[in-house]
Amino acid sequence: MNDWFEVFAFHLDRVLGLNRSLPAVLRNFHSEVLPYRYISGTPRPAVWWDPDIQHLAEKDNDQNSVQLTWVQYQKLLQARCGSHTDQRSAHCVGVQHSEWGRLALFDFLLQINDRLDRCCCGFIPDLTELCVENLLHAKCGNTKDLKLVHILVRKADPSRLVFIDNAGRPQQSTDNLNFRLVEGIDEFPEKAVSVLHSGCLENLLLRSLYTDREFWDSHGGAGGLRPLIQVVQQRGNILLQHIRDKKLRLKRDL
Repeated sequence: MNDWFEVFAFHLDRVLGLNRSLPAVLRNFHSEVLPYRYISGTPRPAVWWDPDIQHLAEKDNDQNSVQLTWVQYQKLLQARCGSHTDQRSAHCVGVQHSEWGRLALFDFLLQINDRLDRCCCGFIPDLTELCVENLLHAKCGNTKDLKLVHILVRKADPSRLVFIDNAGRPQQSTDNLNFRLVEGIDEFPEKAVSVLHSGCLENLLLRSLYTDREFWDSHGGAGGLRPLIQVVQQRGNILLQHIRDKKLRLKRDL
């Protein structure tokens, strides 16, 4: 299982200065009240539960704070809510425009499709993928049917996103990266881009991951983690080239 990637994602979030994901650690569980898969001896992630996260009341849509289709999302990006357009206007959902650049950068580096692209429309999925088995991929021809999931905010600060369910794709090949994740994005966070550009990502991540000794030891320490970090850095280099090619803005945090 790749749910340990949730922990790696938390450390990447902090190293890049995004600060939008919930704290996560890798631990061995022993309680008999848990299902066997959690106490089988394989370390599993424990993610901080935040009671302030806002959920929609609808039973079938409680994994969102706001309901968005792909078409609505693209219109929202064009409106630049909170910058060029009042966040209370028709196209906006109360989330600051710069938040979407943070999310897109994070999801691209980790190749998380189960948020902006649950139907796997932006890459060629394997036939064993859930999006294929559940016939979601068949919806890609009709953008009106495509919905975003895990778009969450806190009740106390609805203008900022919260990143959850961050188990991405460590094995996604470079020639099959999902660029749909950055479609419509016209600015990225300056601090995160500067870390990618600096060449220091590997050292910063190794220092951060070392603090979770369960994660560190179970993945072979620095030697075991370097190949994964290098994959993320390679994706970062590709994203940097995309930013240069499109002449996209960098947003400085206030």
